[in-house]
Amino acid sequence: CCNVGIINGLSGWSSSLDDAPADTITRRFRYDVALVSALKDLEEDIMEGLRDSELDDSVCTSGFSVMIKESCDGMGDVSEKHGGGPAVPEKAVRFSFTIMSVTLVTDDKEGEVTIFTEPKPNSELSCKPLSLTFVDESDHETLTAVLAPIVAERNAMKESRLILSIGGLPRSFRFHFRGTGYDEKMVREMEGLEASGSTYVCTLCDTTRSEASKNMVLHSITRSHEENLERYEIWRKNPYSESVDELRDRVKGVSAKPFMETQPTLDALHCDIGNATEFYKIFQDEIGEVYMKVNPSREERRSWRAALDKQLRKKLRLKPVMRMNGNYARKLMTQEAAEAVCELVPTEERREALRELMRLYLQMKPVWRATCPAKECPDQLCRYSFNSQRFADLLSSTFKYRYNG
Repeated sequence: CCNVGIINGLSGWSSSLDDAPADTITRRFRYDVALVSALKDLEEDIMEGLRDSELDDSVCTSGFSVMIKESCDGMGDVSEKHGGGPAVPEKAVRFSFTIMSVTLVTDDKEGEVTIFTEPKPNSELSCKPLSLTFVDESDHETLTAVLAPIVAERNAMKESRLILSIGGLPRSFRFHFRGTGYDEKMVREMEGLEASGSTYVCTLCDTTRSEASKNMVLHSITRSHEENLERYEIWRKNPYSESVDELRDRVKGVSAKPFMETQPTLDALHCDIGNATEFYKIFQDEIGEVYMKVNPSREERRSWRAALDKQLRKKLRLKPVMRMNGNYARKLMTQEAAEAVCELVPTEERREALRELMRLYLQMKPVWRATCPAKECPDQLCRYSFNSQRFADLLSSTFKYRYNG
């Protein structure tokens, strides 16, 4: 059955939520019904994919795998501008999914055949909403209460098959869920990690801020949902009777119960923003020749920042912003911005280092901006590893005053 009924998002949740009227707080689809509906929308694409792969559709009734990308994000201020509705928090959280691909394991052909791939996986058009909730994403208790039924349904579907009529024949589908559509704040929330100001700076590995500043090149992804769950148990039980500091070091910043499996990633926008924030600081330091100084005063720093803002406004018509945003980041991270800053940098060798830093950055950028780097910028993709090593070498030598731990 695939008539999609909107249900109260708290169905399957027994306890009372006292902050807001419970019947107004959330609406969602049942996860399996939403997936059925999304697959039925793709019915023609799936049939076409079978024909293109020269597969007999009357034989292909089982062995379908569906890859689902899950996303969840807070939506900021959604308050009623003027209206007398029920009192609800003016923040909202949306949980959604995208069907990334449908593959088929066939008997005769080796391996999997891809029947359907979403051509625009990052478009809001391919992203299906599953649940909308009036809740602040920082309100851990309410958020977990609201998402718990979704997690339960998802776990049930991981182990089971869906039988659905596609092209007039019942076919059996398995679902694979990948929670890659979360920003860092939400990953930390879902995986029980400390908030963003933590000394454990990374959602992918156990490094601390000072370790990360000493080692810029050798990283690997070590955190996982299972490990986080184990660490939470250690945090909760403290089996070795350690002090708070020792215990925290043992669990590497996992201090709440992870309740949804995510795959921490970095989206292109936040990659831009994070890098631009750092470059903005480097620009100020270079204007003030910090590499020669010991402890510059706050006034000095303020004057460098003012000089930088003034120059950027004059040369690039770039107005200073309170908090770094995507548009500012895109305009700041250009060769002409680097040239504008170089006019304020006293020595030629420092100017050259800045230009080189920006050049390497701009070589790497298309790779994380592209939907499909192998197709869109194969050359930059090949050079990426080399460029990033060179970038790190430059930072840890010429700019080591910023990164010496």
